[in-house]
Amino acid sequence: MSANLEAKKQVVADIVEKLKNAECMIVCSYSGLTVEQVTELRKQCREGGVHYCVLKNRLVNRALQELNIEGLDSLLEGPNAFVFSEKDVTAGPKIISNFIEKNKLTSLEIRGGLMGTEVIDVNTIKGLAATPSREELYATMVGCLVSPVSALVSVLEEIAEKKESAA
Repeated sequence: MSANLEAKKQVVADIVEKLKNAECMIVCSYSGLTVEQVTELRKQCREGGVHYCVLKNRLVNRALQELNIEGLDSLLEGPNAFVFSEKDVTAGPKIISNFIEKNKLTSLEIRGGLMGTEVIDVNTIKGLAATPSREELYATMVGCLVSPVSALVSVLEEIAEKKESAA
């Protein structure tokens, strides 16, 4: 077997692994971005714990076939970048959407993606971008749990103060 074929098989295996570990994968058309813009986007993705990479559509298609995932064929045309969110399903959509909005880009376009093994459209990805992150949801939940307890403590302190002043 040729070395080139072996290298391609290894890339497909790496893509399969990324897809298995990803909570969310976004397909973006990126033609027209400057080197500085791509560098900044990659930096933001790294800081957000998201993996941004440019892959050959044919190799991504092979990886999808290995995982029996269908429905992305129409997106795998032209130059595409792929954003893999492993820990937080909202991280990738937030970073890409914010980058597009902040820089007012028309050259970077979200085309669709996957959440687990389910194909998702652009509107779903935009909805994920608007959803609070996992950490924000945890903080809200903890706040909801702590709020009644702190209110009870305040009431009990007031009762104790009234009893002390009455005595």
